[in-house]
Amino acid sequence: MNVFARTFVALSAIAVALCAVAQNQVTLSISTGPTTGVYYPLGGGIANLLSKYVPGYAANAETTAGSVANLQLMGQKKSDLALSMADAAWDGFKGQGRFASGAVPVRALMVAYPNSMHVVTIEGTGINKFADLKGKRVSTGAPNSATEVMAARVLEAMGLDFEKDIKRERLDPGKSSDAIKDRKLDAYFWVGGIPTSAVTDLGATPGTKLKLIDHADAVDAMNKKYGPLYTRDTIPAKSYPGQEQAVQVATVWNLIVAHADMPNDVAYNIVKTIFDKRDELIQVHKEAQNFDLKNQSNSAASIPYHPGAIKYFAERGITLK
Repeated sequence: MNVFARTFVALSAIAVALCAVAQNQVTLSISTGPTTGVYYPLGGGIANLLSKYVPGYAANAETTAGSVANLQLMGQKKSDLALSMADAAWDGFKGQGRFASGAVPVRALMVAYPNSMHVVTIEGTGINKFADLKGKRVSTGAPNSATEVMAARVLEAMGLDFEKDIKRERLDPGKSSDAIKDRKLDAYFWVGGIPTSAVTDLGATPGTKLKLIDHADAVDAMNKKYGPLYTRDTIPAKSYPGQEQAVQVATVWNLIVAHADMPNDVAYNIVKTIFDKRDELIQVHKEAQNFDLKNQSNSAASIPYHPGAIKYFAERGITLK
């Protein structure tokens, strides 16, 4: 074989190898939430793990309004992976509520951590119990957020009209805290992990005394109407600066979800990497401590699991569907 032939063969082999590498590349867009919430840092941590530990994977975390927006992006095939509250995922899967125009082909990869509803205010607003929200300036969450969905359900269950009984704003938690500091808002709803940086920031503001409002009595009525998605829970005392008392709240599980057409091996690798490297995620945010095999169940997820996730959990002795 002459030198030209050998060169041609070598170049052909390189081309074939490069083609194989290109075919094995996996690019993932992860939809998260507002930068002042918990989804965003956790989503960024997951993106870093996948890019670092899974050969050929490149993942990026994108900030969004939250669960509803994430599921809409997934339905448009603009998101591969997302964090979502279980109630929003259920609505998307069933094509109801905010998704009445069409169901989203979404599947659960794992149950992540519990999301606690915060009803946030400060001393001096005249809000000491839930009924005191009537007539007040209240943010119910950013448009297309799961906070907005759950806030409406909590208000309804507690006997207040979402549209008529409050002066409603639609702000994310960071902007809500800023508005309270500026005395342009009296209270806001936020459903998220503990602690959430925006609430911490408000509680740490000099001259401000943070107050969280009990509302766990809403849970029974919410479950009766919307299904067994919510539980009574507690935000422990001292979770936030100035919060001296434990608060009784409504909680819903968070999920990590994927599009139904995600390849099974990709879904498997994502779940395996998250559990194998969980300790690194805990360093990003302590809610990752709740990433636990014992929390995986079809009832907690509310939607079907992805086959790739089912395979991983089956290897760990957990039967799901």
